[in-house]
Amino acid sequence: MDTVLTTMFYFWISLFIVFFLTQRGLWIFSDVAKGTVSFMLEKALGPGSDLVEGRPGSGAKSWILQGTLWLILASMFTFTSMWLTHDPNALHSLASWGFVANADELASAGVYATLYGSVSMLVIGSGFHIIPKLAGTELASETNANLVSFVWTISVLVLVIGTQNNMILGIEILPLGTAINAVALLAVILNQLLTVANRTRRMALPGWLILIALLSNPLLSIISIISGAADNSVGQWLSYHLFGGAFFFAGVSGVALYASSVVSGNPLWSKTLVGVTLFGSILTINPFGDVHGQMVMDAFGPLAENNIVTFSNQDMLVASFLMALVSIPVFAFASNMLVTMRGSDAFVDSPDYPGNAELNLGSWLIVPIAIGSLFVQTDTVSGTSELVGIANSLSVMAGWLVLVPLSFGAALSLYPELTGRHLFSNNRARWGYLMMTGGAIFGLSITMIADFMDMALMEMMVEDPSTLSEELRKVGSVMFYGVVIGSILHSLNMVTGIFRGEIITQKSVKSSSISVESYFLVSPMTVRRILASGADLDTEVFPTEENYEKGSATELEEPSIIPPVKLYVRYKKDGKWTWRPADDKDISKYISEQD
Repeated sequence: MDTVLTTMFYFWISLFIVFFLTQRGLWIFSDVAKGTVSFMLEKALGPGSDLVEGRPGSGAKSWILQGTLWLILASMFTFTSMWLTHDPNALHSLASWGFVANADELASAGVYATLYGSVSMLVIGSGFHIIPKLAGTELASETNANLVSFVWTISVLVLVIGTQNNMILGIEILPLGTAINAVALLAVILNQLLTVANRTRRMALPGWLILIALLSNPLLSIISIISGAADNSVGQWLSYHLFGGAFFFAGVSGVALYASSVVSGNPLWSKTLVGVTLFGSILTINPFGDVHGQMVMDAFGPLAENNIVTFSNQDMLVASFLMALVSIPVFAFASNMLVTMRGSDAFVDSPDYPGNAELNLGSWLIVPIAIGSLFVQTDTVSGTSELVGIANSLSVMAGWLVLVPLSFGAALSLYPELTGRHLFSNNRARWGYLMMTGGAIFGLSITMIADFMDMALMEMMVEDPSTLSEELRKVGSVMFYGVVIGSILHSLNMVTGIFRGEIITQKSVKSSSISVESYFLVSPMTVRRILASGADLDTEVFPTEENYEKGSATELEEPSIIPPVKLYVRYKKDGKWTWRPADDKDISKYISEQD
């Protein structure tokens, strides 16, 4: 039987059913179910709920900050693995502590830290802010979101440890880390589903992209086990790439599309292209990543058999066709992003618009990297395997030049609103971007050149390794060290900004279209910024006193005047301290107390 088509069919049907139930408010969204879920998110935590704050926005902030800190470890693991590739004995002194450094194992640790430690936490954290805003409601449980972020971090730590030693005291560590991660993800999904169930308006498509990404993960796990794909080599390969497309690509696309509107002040260029991105991420097979399903084998543990991937003719045809179709959602996403941010002055530093450069970088590079990955994966599926030598370098490129810039750029764009402060140092942000971007582009490109040289020598049956290839790998790993420095600069900048960043006292205007015939000036602004928005010398500039909130994604909502500061009052509910929006009486009481 055709494994690829059967698994894809089950996935499409199950996801459609869940999407229908979510939109229609059936079954799991009944009043009884809402009460049960609400209890699970708050009361069931017990004393744990007292360990974290439930202030509005605290959940998103906690996830984003931890995801940013994971960038440091992810870059260090990746750099070390690249260095050990050409110098295996560089860390031999650690053997006295019982740790033998291995390039492949550290590369796996880097993959887990990058995808699950950084990208996933940045996407989920941004989603905790975006979905409630698009739904016109508050997050169901800030306390749960805050607490579960630490559970997720623990799961990633377990996964990283498992890459170095998968068997400790007779327990398989990687499946254990996967199980902890699944529990945390379930809490995230329930929190967001309850939030969507309480929505007061129609939610825009970027929010559905994020929600579908969250729902696809457990659905794929269940389908892989039930359909037998988990213990089938082709099924393992398929599950791995479906995770990449449905979870990572859809999730990153959702937060990045929203952020593109935030940093540019423009509504999304095309709602249709957002829909193409949404359905394309589900209906196609994403080519990013390795040429095997090793991570799926590791995750399922005893349920999965480690077999060599061999495709039947039917599987080969269906898989190649569905991977070729991925070019449609990728082009739709990239074009929507770039046109939306057109004229946003991408590389001019501004504390009001952080994340601009990262979003532009990811939007430009996703197309060539996707095309390159498509050639590598198609080559593997067909059984030729002539390009397998560059698969690892291309996979790392997809992580550090597409997924990380887009997810991190989205998180940066939300930073001022979440914290009420600017980044600590605009200069540090600029250097962090230049170091991360330059290190990743030059380091990985040089490493890929070395891969091509080794592939050519193997084809010519040359036994002695190329000295030039080794030297290029040294240069590539040294260049990639810039990513480590950039990660440290970004992390310190964001953490320090929470305490010492300049307090935001004003809002910027939301532009209503890309074609600017008039410009409403609501705050002091540079001529460069006005021109960057698409204005020209004939554009009329109007001063106004109205402060419109900038950056609500696309068709999301009509511009409305909002107060520059939202006040909350702390009070006791059921014996526990929580927060509620302040009313006129609270404000009057506060003013009288100050007098």
